[in-house]
Amino acid sequence: MQAPILTPLAITLPSTVPFTGPETQERRQGHPFIARLGANESLFGPSPAAIKAMQAAAADAWMYGDPETHALKAALAQHHGCAPDNIVVGEGIDGLLGYLARLIVEPGTPVVTSLGAYPTFNFHVAGYGGTLHRAPYKADHEDPQALLDLAQQTQARMLYLANPDNPMGSHHPGASIKDLLANLPEQILLVLDEAYIDLAPDGTAPEISPDTPNLIRLRTFSKAHGLAGLRVGYAITAAPLAAAFDKVRNHFGLGRVAQAAALAALQDQAYLTEIRAKVAVARSRLNGIARANGLIPLPSATNFITMDCTRDGDYARRVLAELLARGIFVRMPGVAPLDRCIRVSLGDEAALAAFEAALPEAIKAAG
Repeated sequence: MQAPILTPLAITLPSTVPFTGPETQERRQGHPFIARLGANESLFGPSPAAIKAMQAAAADAWMYGDPETHALKAALAQHHGCAPDNIVVGEGIDGLLGYLARLIVEPGTPVVTSLGAYPTFNFHVAGYGGTLHRAPYKADHEDPQALLDLAQQTQARMLYLANPDNPMGSHHPGASIKDLLANLPEQILLVLDEAYIDLAPDGTAPEISPDTPNLIRLRTFSKAHGLAGLRVGYAITAAPLAAAFDKVRNHFGLGRVAQAAALAALQDQAYLTEIRAKVAVARSRLNGIARANGLIPLPSATNFITMDCTRDGDYARRVLAELLARGIFVRMPGVAPLDRCIRVSLGDEAALAAFEAALPEAIKAAG
């Protein structure tokens, strides 16, 4: 059989994905997880209004979704006080990052990120042949000054920063982001991933004009809105860059049901307020579980708690493996020194109780 005809770049890339899904792990183990606390999904579920919208739209699923996502873009623009021309809607932040890389990255293009930060961004940059430069974290935070220095040094085309951060859960105040942007050369695009911004303290989101030419802000309905299974994300950016996405995006990538659900979720701000309250309760509960077992919960501005296992990465990996063996799906940062930690999503009481029961056994078995 003749081998597939691949580009020279594609031949050099590994056939891997940034994350191993819980379903894959369940198939390997031969049984389902008791608690799904590793993917930072919202176990609290979507708004009842979003569920009703999905049910109503299901009968029309024989039709493609609006390729211009007109209604959703208009609602997002009104919500953020900008023009629809400043909004790009796509298949989650991951999908939008892929389109952005396709627009900007070519073989050898320098791109800056943090060592240990969200790996899907790196995946897309590598897929188009970009050269990744990584700045280390400063304690448990991404380091804006180190990122800025590295971007200037390498003459990068993009600088990626997640605020709040995944995998550590930390955040910077909006003023720090404004300072970074003010000192960033205009030819460098700041890719500001705000996936968890709906769960962050007031003042985390900087007040910056959507028409700022070297800034793109990425948001999602996957976290606080509980619609991870539909893959709806959006970007806020200057109109010329927003329009450029039309050159490369999948115009029918966002289905009719997904568009209806996202629109209903956006309009149900009362439910989002309820979710924030539930997240606060779950944070407190999970922090207590960590401390009771000798782990250090790091401050979180997200829907997960990163727990310092207080030793090295090998020990944390053993704790993780023992939790998985006991039916608790969690994840961990992949790069030292962040890999001394495990990362546990917030959940309902049943999931957190299962984690609470398994954790001391896992720690004991990890030695």
